[in-house]
Amino acid sequence: MLILNKTAGVFFKPSRRKIYEFLGGFHFHTGKLFLHKLVLGIETSCDDTAAAVVDEAGNVLGEAIHSQTEVHLKTGGIIPPVAQQLHRENIQRIVQEALSASDVSPSELSAIATTVKPGLALSLGVGLSFSLQLVDQFKKPFIPIHHMEAHALTIRLTNKVEFPFLVLLISGGHCLLALVRGVSDFLLLGKSLDIAPGDMLDKVARRLCLIKHPECSTMSGGKAIEHLAKQGNRLHFDFQPPMQRAKNCDFSFSGLQHVIDKMIMQKEKEEGIEQGQILSSAADIAAAVQHTVACHVAKRTHRAILFCKQRGLLHQSNAVLVVSGGVASNLYIRKALEIVTNATQCTLLCPPPRLCTDNGVMIAWNGVERLRAGLGILHNTEGIRYEPKCPLGVDISKEVGEAAIKVPRLKMKI
Repeated sequence: MLILNKTAGVFFKPSRRKIYEFLGGFHFHTGKLFLHKLVLGIETSCDDTAAAVVDEAGNVLGEAIHSQTEVHLKTGGIIPPVAQQLHRENIQRIVQEALSASDVSPSELSAIATTVKPGLALSLGVGLSFSLQLVDQFKKPFIPIHHMEAHALTIRLTNKVEFPFLVLLISGGHCLLALVRGVSDFLLLGKSLDIAPGDMLDKVARRLCLIKHPECSTMSGGKAIEHLAKQGNRLHFDFQPPMQRAKNCDFSFSGLQHVIDKMIMQKEKEEGIEQGQILSSAADIAAAVQHTVACHVAKRTHRAILFCKQRGLLHQSNAVLVVSGGVASNLYIRKALEIVTNATQCTLLCPPPRLCTDNGVMIAWNGVERLRAGLGILHNTEGIRYEPKCPLGVDISKEVGEAAIKVPRLKMKI
């Protein structure tokens, strides 16, 4: 695009920012015009420092992320003060990289959105503190974001999904089923009563010492289990899915983990090896564990779909199940959920893997959704605090349990 400089009487090629100003409300980026509302999203709820700039049409203008996975693999888990320090060291650079990639200056932003709940307290504090400094410096509206809400709404960035829809959020820190009726309108159908599935898979991977396995040394625990399970036979071990008699949509993984730990100890004695060495049956154990988790998650989700359809909470003909969160990238678990959605005439949708794990794009997009709906936009941040523990929506899990819906048995041939 050329603009005539009337004073000099010549044409010149301006910067994208100059074109933005010239067009008076549009942003020119990589050859395309974008809508004016621009949101910077900042995410530091756990162990990834992430930022992104997204416009109201869902175009990702720029993003950046710093992963702490390599550090935490060496320490055998996330140590909150270490995560906090790494966030502090990287947040300014990551935000600047996202802004630079987008060719957007802070003054051009419509709002700044940041995860404030739930998550690790020390990590959340870094993101909130940095964001409030930006808000104060550039006089921008602030949009506090619920981490789980952001995961749930990410699908609307990539697919045309209308409300209501059912969402299953499975990650290293969370496991829940909720009906999404609007941007900030959720009905919680069930949640994990103890630990999250990703956390359990990580602990099993550590107990199996998969970091010492040559094929898994750089993988997170969950990825290592999924990778090794492909080589194993799940039928060599018989782990029963938890809560078989409970007719609700809650989850439990700590009891299963305890059973698995005992089995690993028993196999170590049988093979005559010490803890810290890799079992010859590690792949079979990984396959059995993954299958049991998949069956547990699938059955609870099946009941949630049946409950919602029975109560008229989901469309009978075009019901949608969205699966998001880090564990949603596990293809075996996803296939188990496909069996459920096929049996219930539902559409299964998952964001791309890079948007399933924690990222700045989902936070910025949640900010866009809230900006468009006029919900939770703060022009005064006095008194804003982070919340390490925070429920999502209105909890109707007791009502789900009272419905006592029997789930038909499905053959999990995966």
